[in-house]
Amino acid sequence: MTRPRLFASTVVAIAMATVLPIPRPATAVSSPRPLPVLPEPPQPVAVRPADPAPYTLTPERLALLDTLRYAEGTWKDGSPDGYRVLYGGGLFEGLERHPEITVQRRYTSAAAGAYQFLPDTWDAVARQLGLSSFEPHNQDQAALHLIERRGALRLFDQAGLSADVLARLAPEWASLPAHHGGSYYGQPVKSRQELVAFYRSALARHADAG
Repeated sequence: MTRPRLFASTVVAIAMATVLPIPRPATAVSSPRPLPVLPEPPQPVAVRPADPAPYTLTPERLALLDTLRYAEGTWKDGSPDGYRVLYGGGLFEGLERHPEITVQRRYTSAAAGAYQFLPDTWDAVARQLGLSSFEPHNQDQAALHLIERRGALRLFDQAGLSADVLARLAPEWASLPAHHGGSYYGQPVKSRQELVAFYRSALARHADAG
C-alpha cells in the first residue's frame, strides 16, 4: 500500500508543476531602463581678438571720414554698403579681405571700400596697423592712418576742414580739391564749399549722437 500512494503523490506533484508557473525573480522579467541621453556640452567658441584701433573716433574725425566717403561716391546715405563699393559703383561680397577686383570704366582701377583703397595701399597699411580684415572699423582706421601720413590729421584736429587739409589729402583722394581748386590728378572733384557744407552737417549729426 505504501508504494502506490507514493507514486500517486509524485504524479500529482508533476501535474501541479506543469500547471502552476514557477516564481522567478523580478529582475529576470523586467527590462533595464535606458540611461538618459545627455546633450553634448557646448564647445568653447574661439573669440578672435579685436584688431588694433590706434586712432580715436571723435565726432570731428567721424565727420571727416563721412566727408571722404561723400567725395569718393561711397556715402550711400550712411549705409554700410558704402564699405563694399568697387570703383565704378558696384558692390563686392564679403569683408574678409580687400577684393582686388579690377574694374574698367573711364579709368581702370582696383580701388575698393569706403575710401577706395588700392590693393597695394591697403596691404601696406593693414600690415602696419595689424588689421586682419576689411571690416568697416578697420577701413576707418586705415583712412585715418593715411590722413596722418599726409600730415593732415593734426592740422585737421586743430583747424577743421580747411583748404590746407584738403590740399594735403588731394594726392591721396583724387576727388578732393588741391589749392588751385582742381584735382591733383585732373579728375572730377567736389568743391571745397560743397565738402565743407557736408562736413558741417555730418559733424552736427555725430555731435547729437554723443
